[in-house]
Amino acid sequence: MSAIRTQDLSKTYKTLGKAPVHSLSSLDLTVEKGEIFGFLGRNGAGKTTTIKLLTGLIRPTAGTAFLFDKEILSPEARSLVGYMPEQPYFYEYLSPRETLDFYGRLRGLSRDARQREWGYISELLDLREIADRRIRGFSKGMRQRVGFAVAMVGDPPLLILDEPMSGLDPLGRKMIRELMVRLNGMGKTIFFSSHVLADVEEICARVGILVSGRLAASGRITDLVGHIPKSVELEVSGLNDAATSELHSMANRFSSSGDGRCSLVVADMHSANAAAKAVHAAGAELISMHPVMESLEDFFTRIQEGGGVQIPKDTSVAVVAAKAEE
Repeated sequence: MSAIRTQDLSKTYKTLGKAPVHSLSSLDLTVEKGEIFGFLGRNGAGKTTTIKLLTGLIRPTAGTAFLFDKEILSPEARSLVGYMPEQPYFYEYLSPRETLDFYGRLRGLSRDARQREWGYISELLDLREIADRRIRGFSKGMRQRVGFAVAMVGDPPLLILDEPMSGLDPLGRKMIRELMVRLNGMGKTIFFSSHVLADVEEICARVGILVSGRLAASGRITDLVGHIPKSVELEVSGLNDAATSELHSMANRFSSSGDGRCSLVVADMHSANAAAKAVHAAGAELISMHPVMESLEDFFTRIQEGGGVQIPKDTSVAVVAAKAEE
């Protein structure tokens, strides 16, 4: 059973006297139960629109989606989701304890159940020191923690998080990352959007990338990024002047300390092997040779720029995704 499954999911906004805006076009996406799935795209790509469709906040123009095989607009589907918007909104004069109690009432939890929820969630998110302070004075990081806590009320099996690390400092981002991994280890499925690709690459096995409302690529990160090194870094010592000059001519980037030790970057393994032969012929020492593989950020940039992945007009998402994964 999939946690999220969309079929031809689309959203078009009509405006008076202007061309319709296709915010999301024919999205076919599957998120497996029990995984952490990263949903990526530039501002305006359709990420938040997709999340609002999945949570039932807006209705699709075409297509449909299912949460654990339940249609998204059904009450059963909504009860399975914990949602955190990009900018969580709270009643400013309530405290975190009162806020979670309020949302627990909306979930239909008993008084005892709400107290148990507070004890568990407040410990997990380190909310006890700010339990009875009014939210109006909270920092961005504190608000994000409360927003995450609200999403967890009722112990939903699926968490949908819109930019959960937005605006956080490195320690705040680390806390949210570790929390998502911990909750995933407890069996929860987590679907989240983010602009911080390093965080996505660290905790996700699979991602989907939107470009202008269309799914340009989807799959395991290890399958999407290139397996051929985009460059090779070498470090060498003991070079004479002639060998230094030869290596300098081979390199895309070259730096020397002036004592026969240098670092260089060449375009590919063929060039790296040629450089290594030149080092050996000069009687110098090759200290290290390090292939630099394509990162998720590199792949994401290539997708946005259209390099290596063609996104033709009026082409189905299935074909586009297949092209991206070839």
